Amino acid sequence: MFARGLKTSRKVLAATIAVAAASALVATPATYAQETTAEVRGVVIDTSGSPLEGATIVVTSKATGISKTVEANANGGYSVRGLPAGVVYDVEVMANGLQKSMTKNVSLAVGQAAVLNYNLSAIEEVIVTGAQVVLAETAVGPNAIFDIAALQDSPAINRNINDIIQQDPRLYVDQSRGSVDAVQCNGANPRYNSLTVDGVRLNDGFGLNSNGYPTQRMPFPYDAISSVAVEMAPMSVVYGGFSACNINAVTKAGRNDIYGSAFFDYGSDELRGDKLEGDSIAQQNYSETRYGFELGGALIADKLFFYGAYEKYEGADLNNRGAIGSGAVNEVPVSQADLDRIAQIARDVYGYEPGRTVSEPFDFDDEKYLVKLDWYASDTQRLSMTYMYNDSFNFTPSDGDLDEFEFDKHFYKRGAELTTYNINWYADWTENFSTEVRYSYNEVDFLQASVSGQDFGEFRIELDEVDVYLGQDDSRQANDLDWEVEQLVARGTYVWGDHAITFGYERDTSDIFNLFYQHVDTEIRFDGIDNFEQGNAARVYYGNAISNNEMDAAVEWGYTINTAYIEDEWQVTPDFRLTYGLRYDYYESDDEPALNPAFTADYGFPNTATLDGLDLLMPRIGFTYDMNDSMTLSGGVGLFSGGNPNVWYSNVFSNTNTTAVQTQIRGINLFEQDYELCESGVPVCGPGYGVPSQQVAQVAAGDGSNFEIVYLDPDFEAPSEWKYALGLTWETDAGYLITADAQITRGKDTAIYKHGDLEQVGTNDFGNGYPAYESVRLSSFELTNSSVGNESESVAVSVFKSFENGLDMRLGYAWVDSKDVNPMTSSVAFSNYVNRTFYDPEEEVLSPSNYNVEHRVTAVLNYNVNLFGSYNTRFSLFGQSSSGVPYSVTLGGFEGTSLAYGFTPYLDFLEHVLVEPGTRNNRRGSSWTKADLRISQELPGLSDEHSARAFVVVDNFTNLLNDDWGVLYKPNFPYGVTQEDIDAGRTESRIGGASLWEIRVGFSYNF
Repeated sequence: MFARGLKTSRKVLAATIAVAAASALVATPATYAQETTAEVRGVVIDTSGSPLEGATIVVTSKATGISKTVEANANGGYSVRGLPAGVVYDVEVMANGLQKSMTKNVSLAVGQAAVLNYNLSAIEEVIVTGAQVVLAETAVGPNAIFDIAALQDSPAINRNINDIIQQDPRLYVDQSRGSVDAVQCNGANPRYNSLTVDGVRLNDGFGLNSNGYPTQRMPFPYDAISSVAVEMAPMSVVYGGFSACNINAVTKAGRNDIYGSAFFDYGSDELRGDKLEGDSIAQQNYSETRYGFELGGALIADKLFFYGAYEKYEGADLNNRGAIGSGAVNEVPVSQADLDRIAQIARDVYGYEPGRTVSEPFDFDDEKYLVKLDWYASDTQRLSMTYMYNDSFNFTPSDGDLDEFEFDKHFYKRGAELTTYNINWYADWTENFSTEVRYSYNEVDFLQASVSGQDFGEFRIELDEVDVYLGQDDSRQANDLDWEVEQLVARGTYVWGDHAITFGYERDTSDIFNLFYQHVDTEIRFDGIDNFEQGNAARVYYGNAISNNEMDAAVEWGYTINTAYIEDEWQVTPDFRLTYGLRYDYYESDDEPALNPAFTADYGFPNTATLDGLDLLMPRIGFTYDMNDSMTLSGGVGLFSGGNPNVWYSNVFSNTNTTAVQTQIRGINLFEQDYELCESGVPVCGPGYGVPSQQVAQVAAGDGSNFEIVYLDPDFEAPSEWKYALGLTWETDAGYLITADAQITRGKDTAIYKHGDLEQVGTNDFGNGYPAYESVRLSSFELTNSSVGNESESVAVSVFKSFENGLDMRLGYAWVDSKDVNPMTSSVAFSNYVNRTFYDPEEEVLSPSNYNVEHRVTAVLNYNVNLFGSYNTRFSLFGQSSSGVPYSVTLGGFEGTSLAYGFTPYLDFLEHVLVEPGTRNNRRGSSWTKADLRISQELPGLSDEHSARAFVVVDNFTNLLNDDWGVLYKPNFPYGVTQEDIDAGRTESRIGGASLWEIRVGFSYNF
């Protein structure tokens, strides 16, 4: 290993990088859509200011051979649409009797419009470069655009677009959960985001992942992306499927010349910090490599182009938890002696090997590739086809909070295999009328498999301060998910004078197979180690299909969203543009949950309500006003809907209590029971390996009701959000680009879970008087609409400046005030209901959101210098400082579940019942400040046209400089903290994985 020798020279390494960074200093101003193309537009006048109707505008690309020609209208306006993004163009303007004008090297990212205004003279021909005149625009509304330079040069240690988009202060990436990296847009739930690639919706189509991807990591090669846009409130009706923000990436394409690149990078325990705040951290021996390549070119010059990219990640998942005194990144309050005793009991008494307790890594693979063909049948007809594949997995904690400890065989392998096909047909039928037709198909085979295998259930030993887990997690015992999404888009744009009228139809169909049922191999809980040794179980859970065959608990269902829209983009004057339109969504479904007659008898209506017939009309209007040559004002109002995970709707199909039931027995001795359903080859058909016979019989009789029925409110409405936005862009005479945006969001019909069976019957005497409930119907959870909608306000300001000495900088600040009724953090109805803090579990009270980061400051600094002859050295630094996570003061678990609510409803002994009403998330945790650094050095290639770079990326450079810096603290989920914890200094836990510095070194070659 070439980096092995670095272990003894960490201080030298830190000092070297620090000195290098001090002499240098990230990203270009980034300001994008569900669009896949770009546009050039503007106004042509003569020297007297008169519009030049009939002036000819020609847009060409030498890379692809494409050429488009239009004429200016009566007001001198022109628009050239449907240009492939990520391509460099030349624009030429001509009019009879006047000298021509030309703009060269206009580079456009996805969804951008280059606004090029021309003043033609009879005397002088004008030729300028695009960089001097282009003003990039997107749909009206707050946005952030990141071009290929930002993607290549920023310190993206994870090779993930999330590393890049977090440079905008409104986009916070939660780094406290390992590699999840959930994106919180303006304080919204990450599940409400949308991801599109080349216009194809590539969301997490079921809703199990917080990262927004359908896979464990970004599902496409990083080098395949030419640009990324994030739009928080795009006032165009072509945008849909989200209520937080839309993240849109566009891939590269082939061109007439052959080009490509290859890369390799490396990381290991030698290149990771081993100390936090003076505490030595035990290292886990691991190494990681990533490598890949891309290649693009022409199969037929000017006609048929190809592009392909491949990337492989051979990595390690680190187990960051260990016993007290273990030196683990996160020490859990349990002794190694207790863990050793538990392990010995498991082996000697139960005949089960629980696995390791020391922190050791798991190896994983992530492989992805993309292939793309573009056929330019003519200057007016283009066909684009893309194939993407990703197979990735991680080893993931099943119960990963810092008051929980699990043996490593209790972890599970979590992953997905994704296959995507996409075909786009772009056509210009006349100078004024163009169309786009798109078909895409996504298929995901989701994986959740316990490391322990499937022959042993779950044991949970409850100690004073921590719960210890071994065996197979209860939620992996019957877990299989596959889903397919088909999308059809047909869209047309007709330019009529100063109007560009866009109309379209979309059809999005989802088909889902879901097997998810807990406890099919049992979960057994013990009160302390002695009871565990003696076989005295506090509770034994078993659930299964009534046939005792778990496959009979699976469900298949699906639905379709039909969308129609129309929009007018009206250039009212050369300085004022107005966009207004309507978007209409209509849901269809032929599937219904299984009817539960007992539910119908109790509730007076069936549990078979679905999304079928749901609809929503969404008006939007936006404007852009060029106040002068250097200042632009924009704003708009629009209604948005989408992003609610399918898993919430799937609960309605999976939890009918008609095909499967749950059972529970309490206070038994396990060794006095008879057992059934043991796998062949197990050491003994006993506890853990089998199911108590009385529970097998109980399930077979359908005699179980521990799990609540889940049903959809028959009057359920599509959740939506009104967004109000106002923005200002100002380029000062000194060359500073200043942007300011304000956004207000008001939710309507927000989706939440409530108990359907509870009625308040009075007030309890405990504490301040908690509402008392009785269950008066069959126990249930209802997916319904809140009478109070989520809401947020935000203000963001950024400043960009490029200096002649090779330095450019971007500074940003965002203030966000986001509130919700329920953070809806989970995929399961019960967890969504209880994993929040509340005074009344049925309340609909607007409170600060779990996802709200009130203040955030970002800084991006780049410095280019030739330190070695003509070879470029680039320093890129990204810094951020963010407010802490909100939390609440709560009762202890027993006080809340038993004393405040008397087990009605059952609250699972979590610390989530507020001491005072109206105080959810009224306190704020510690802020976090960190900086990341990338240093790259250009090297000679094999020819003048080739180039190479060596690079070093440092994640949490601040922690490398000083182990007291860059340390993240956060309250434990679900962010309820008892007064006892506060008094004992246990309000927050240190998140070691995000706090330790980490370095990757690598090499890339471009040709």
